[in-house]
Amino acid sequence: MTGDDRSAGLIDQFLDAAWLESGLSANTLAAYRSDLSAFNRWCDGKIDVLDKVSRADLLNYLAANVYAGLSARSSARRLSTLRRFYQYLLREGLIVLDPTSDIRSPAQGRPLPKAMTETAVEKLLGAPSEGTALSLRDRSMLETMYSSGLRVSELVKLNLNQLDLNTGLIRIVGKGGKERIVPLGDEAADCLQRYLEIGRPELLGDHKSDGVFLTRRGHPMTRQAFWQLIKRYAVRAGITTDISPHTLRHAFATHLLNHGADLRSVQMLLGHSDLSTTQIYTHVARARLQSLHSAHHPRG
Repeated sequence: MTGDDRSAGLIDQFLDAAWLESGLSANTLAAYRSDLSAFNRWCDGKIDVLDKVSRADLLNYLAANVYAGLSARSSARRLSTLRRFYQYLLREGLIVLDPTSDIRSPAQGRPLPKAMTETAVEKLLGAPSEGTALSLRDRSMLETMYSSGLRVSELVKLNLNQLDLNTGLIRIVGKGGKERIVPLGDEAADCLQRYLEIGRPELLGDHKSDGVFLTRRGHPMTRQAFWQLIKRYAVRAGITTDISPHTLRHAFATHLLNHGADLRSVQMLLGHSDLSTTQIYTHVARARLQSLHSAHHPRG
């Protein structure tokens, strides 16, 4: 029996056992066969039989997948198939060591945030335009969130003693009790000033509260109320994509990077303890660099 025949036999044996033990669907078994066959083809000329594969061989295979442009999700699926295959061979006594045991699945990353365009943000910020106490509050909330990149929980919990409109700064106590100072843009500071002078006293009435953003009954705003608020103004602004308060935080980070901010500064402004959390935005930086190169390099 040739090595190819033996490898094919091992694959068939594994698939039969997987069907008997787990009752897997035909589609799942076909996916397993496809993954194992792809690995077997890669082994051709390198490794005689699949039960002679080493950990180094598997790492080389995964690296070859990356160089071939296979997505992290597909690479992780292939490794999962190989892991189950070699665990079966180990259980059956056909191998002594499982070559997949110390191999981590490829990192699949986090989904890229959906960023609003600057034009869409302008429309949203301009939606509360009536000049009432509530619209003054709503405009200042939207401007503050977009200008500072606050989390929605940080926004609705803002107290008066955290604001310094003379210097245009907000003191935030974020996750884990960590404090950071974030700047406000001029437009956001002006909106906040008008709201604090005109809108907030009307909403506060006879109540007492240190909260910056209040409901019509003089109570602090909730996350749920702000969520509904932003949905309502998105409709008014003609924005058809689904947005949330977090979308404005994403827009804050994305637009900073588009205009030249470095990732470390954005990390500090967002209050991320680890730069890897901020790195979901690196696609923005890459896209901007590619655009600059195409526009300005003589061979772009």
